[in-house]
Formats: sequence, C-alpha cells, structure tokens
Amino acid sequence: MTRLIQAMRKNKLTLSKTISYYFIHITVAACVAYAVTGNLLASLTLSLLEPTIQAFAFFFHEKAWERRLKKQEQKALVAQA
Repeated sequence: MTRLIQAMRKNKLTLSKTISYYFIHITVAACVAYAVTGNLLASLTLSLLEPTIQAFAFFFHEKAWERRLKKQEQKALVAQA
C-alpha cells in the first residue's frame, strides 16, 4: 500500500491532469454520443467506456513524454560538460 501512495505522490501532477481530462472527456463524449444516437443509455455507456481507456492511455503517454524530456535534458548537460 505504501508503494501505491508513494507512486501517487510522485505522479501527483500527472494524476491530477489525467483526472480533469477524464471528466472533460466524459462530458464531451456523452454529448456527442447522445447527439449521434439520441439514446441516453447508449450515450452514457459510450461516454464512460471510451474515456476510461483514454485516461489510462493519457497517463502513460505523459510518463513517456517525461522520460523523453529528462533524457534530452541529460544529453544537453553532457554536451555542455
């Protein structure tokens, strides 16, 4: 359990961005799905399923970018030395 808490603290900004993105995405997806289907149940189902998967993808996408930027910074420091 402490590992999970440590990971959450370490990734607080990314997790916060992921959660806010998730709620925005659900809202947009629900509106679009309802406009297309005219069915409230179908729109809610679609708007919860797809954004949930996207939220996980977004989190790992952010982590990959962080690693890339960190590597670029390290290369720049080595080049300056």
